Amino acid sequence: MTHYFTDNRNLTENRKDHSFRFSGYLYTFTTDNGVFSKTGIDEGSAFLLACACDMELAGKVLDMGCGYGTLSVVLARVFPDCKLTAVDVNPRAVELTGLNAKQNGVDVEAFVSDGFANVSSLFNVVITNPPIRTGKKVIYKMFEDAYDHLYDNGIFLAVIRKQQGAESAMRKLEEIFGNCRVVDKKKGYWVLLCTKLTG
Repeated sequence: MTHYFTDNRNLTENRKDHSFRFSGYLYTFTTDNGVFSKTGIDEGSAFLLACACDMELAGKVLDMGCGYGTLSVVLARVFPDCKLTAVDVNPRAVELTGLNAKQNGVDVEAFVSDGFANVSSLFNVVITNPPIRTGKKVIYKMFEDAYDHLYDNGIFLAVIRKQQGAESAMRKLEEIFGNCRVVDKKKGYWVLLCTKLTG
């Protein structure tokens, strides 16, 4: 079976556009077969965006597992002084992220990476709606790698549904970062925030 978190360029192309209004601005996204939530933004990502945009994000921001670019495109517009980077294991998703950034008038650097394998930079913010179905081994490695790719005082933001392991993820993140708090909860989704403390 082909999953959205794999290289599935062999799937038949079937691009479609959908619109998403956020904070008074109408975004248009092109999606395709083989990408996550291709019919419109999923509830988890929308909730994560709402929480993130209530913060004062600054500096270099990494959208890990970017899909077709919803998070990075919106954050690039809301926080124009931030430098947005978006990565995904799925080349089709990365291509769409570049397209969606261009058609929404923002600048996002997008490239293919299996987790952090091709990521060499450090960031002030790592944000993710993680591919839970890949399993804890993959997700927890992503958490550990996120810590290693953050500047001191950098933050990690993730959205996870309670029924898909939010509580155990929070315990793992506390183990890695030494801290983790729930920013907000909505319809079973938890937005978690960790800070890479100095010293």
